[in-house]
Amino acid sequence: MEGKNRYRNSESMIVHGNPSFQAAKEAGLLDLVVHHTGRGTLALADGREFINMCSCSYLGLDSEPSVVQGAIDVLQQERTLDMSVSRLRIRLAVLDELEARLSALWRAQVIVTTTASAASAGLLPLIASGHLLPDGRRPVMVFDKSAHFSMNLIKPICADETEVLTAPHNDLGFLEDVCRRNARVAYVADGFYSMGGAAVVKDLLSLQDRYGLFLYFDDSHALSISGAAGEGFVRPLLGSELNPRTVIIASLAKGFGTAGGAVMLGPRQHADLVGRFAGPLGWSQSLAVPAIGAGLASARIHGSPELAKRQQALRANIRYFDERVPTRTAGEDFPIKVIDVGPEEAAVERSRRLLARGFYASAVFFPIVPRGRAGLRIMLRANVSREALERLCDAVREISAPTA
Repeated sequence: MEGKNRYRNSESMIVHGNPSFQAAKEAGLLDLVVHHTGRGTLALADGREFINMCSCSYLGLDSEPSVVQGAIDVLQQERTLDMSVSRLRIRLAVLDELEARLSALWRAQVIVTTTASAASAGLLPLIASGHLLPDGRRPVMVFDKSAHFSMNLIKPICADETEVLTAPHNDLGFLEDVCRRNARVAYVADGFYSMGGAAVVKDLLSLQDRYGLFLYFDDSHALSISGAAGEGFVRPLLGSELNPRTVIIASLAKGFGTAGGAVMLGPRQHADLVGRFAGPLGWSQSLAVPAIGAGLASARIHGSPELAKRQQALRANIRYFDERVPTRTAGEDFPIKVIDVGPEEAAVERSRRLLARGFYASAVFFPIVPRGRAGLRIMLRANVSREALERLCDAVREISAPTA
C-alpha cells in the first residue's frame, strides 16, 4: 500500500518494545495494585509499602485536603457526577467559573477539556486545515521528533489536511529552512519533554517574528510548577497577551493535581470554532463534576502564596537530588530525572532493586526512548520529605554501583 507506515509503525513498536514490557511485568514492575495509605506511601496487597517516584503530581496537590474537599463540595452542590451531554449545548455554571478563574490566572482564553490528549486530537487537525491560523490558510506542519505520543498520534489525520514533516529534536536550522520554503508553517512540540529537556522557546519566538511561524506547545509537565500563577514554562515567555499564532495545551492531572486538560488561546482565536469542530472538545464528554470542584480548589491555591511555597519546596528537592545523583538534566530545576542505563534488561533490574528498597521508579525503554538507551525515570515532588529523599538518593547510588 502506497504511503504505508509514513507516520506510525505499530508492528515495529510492538515487536521491539513488548519484550521489555513483558520483562518488567515478570519483575513485578507493572500492574501493581495498591491502595493509598494517606501517609505518603502506597500499599500492596501483601502489606509492603513504597513511595511512588513515578507520580506527576509534582506539587502534591492531588492529595491536598482542600482540593479533595473541593471535589466533594461541588459534587454535593450539583448532585450529579456528570452532565453526559456536549458542553456545546449544555454546561454547568461551575465549569464556566473554573475556566474564568484559569483564564484570569494564565492571561489567556482557557477551555477545559477531558484530557490534554483530547485537546490535541481536536486542535491539531484544525491547525492543519488552517482554521486556527490568522489568515485561515493551510500550513506545512512540522512535528518535533520528540513531541509526545499524544500529538504524534494525530499526524496521519493532519496529513489528510496538509503536508506533515518531522524535524530532528530542537533543530532550528531544519525548521528555518522549512519556513524559508513555505509561506505558512506550524510547529508542534512539548514545552518541557517527558524525558527531560525543554523546547528552545525564545528561538522559536524569533522564528515566529521573522516568518509568522505558528506554534503549538504541550506544556503539561511544566504547568503549575513554573510561572508566578502556575502558567507553565512557555506562557511567561510570551508577554502579557497570548498572540494569535500560539496555542498552549496542558494536562490538569499533573502539577495542577486534579483531572482534565486545558487549552490556552489568544484573545482573537476562535473559541467558538474550537467548541464546534474540535472533535473530542465538543462531544458528550464534559469534565466530571468532582474534577471541576477539585479544579476550582486548585485554582484558588494557584492564586495564593501557597503556590510559591510548594514550587520552592519542589525546587529544593530537585537541587538536593542533583547534588547527590548525576543525570543529564542536572541543573534544569525540572522534576523529571532520567538515569541512563543502556540495556533494557539492566534498567528493569535496577527498577526492581529500587522497589525492594521502598521506592518505585519506572524503567523506560523503547518505544519511550530509542532502542539500547533505556534508563530509570524518577519524578520528584514537593511533598517528598527530606528524610525520604535522602533514602532515595542512597538507594539510587547503591543500585547504580558496579557489582563485583
